[in-house]
Amino acid sequence: MRVFVLDAASEDDTAAVARALGAEVESRPWTGFVNARRYALGRVATEWTLMLDADELLDDTLRDAIVAARPSTGSGQAVAGYHLRRVTMLCGRPVHTAGWSNERLLRLFRTGRARVAANEVGADLHERWIVDGPIAALPGAILHDSYPTLASYRVKFDRYTSVEAAALPPSRRAYLRSLATMPLRFVWSLLRYGGWRDGWRGLFVAWESARYRVIVRAKALRGS
Repeated sequence: MRVFVLDAASEDDTAAVARALGAEVESRPWTGFVNARRYALGRVATEWTLMLDADELLDDTLRDAIVAARPSTGSGQAVAGYHLRRVTMLCGRPVHTAGWSNERLLRLFRTGRARVAANEVGADLHERWIVDGPIAALPGAILHDSYPTLASYRVKFDRYTSVEAAALPPSRRAYLRSLATMPLRFVWSLLRYGGWRDGWRGLFVAWESARYRVIVRAKALRGS
């Protein structure tokens, strides 16, 4: 199995550890999410690509499902990609609020039939993978351990809202609309996904997810 690690000029031991475990490592200055993904895809030499971030890993069920997948068999057209469910953690536990445990992401695909694009508003964040051909799904999940502490969540919240705001034109109407609908988004996020079962984590994520769009529009309004 070939593993390729694109390291964004990190200052820790990421590159050394990856090389010691047999991965091919290339260090490169950070140029944004979309550009980095596109560059990495161009360096893949295998027929299939499984794209994972540094804070993601496969659970046992998904790992076994990937190994057992037979995309070229069956009576229909060969599968070109697979949607994988992602479960996001907060302070060491999975969270169901705001769809954090039910994201369906296109992360496994035929290398030559995939491309990456910016998200719907053109921001260099939460990019979209696009595959030409049929897409199936696999059981199991990607475990996304991106927020080990509340402080780490706040750092990324500030960074991501700034990136999205930079891609939007200033609009007072859009800001006021996002502010007016924030309470409804909070309730919907908490109840629709059963986030109330997550205790304080559910309340925290529901509230932060509800105000996310408000902060983005506020930053876009003031040009920062």
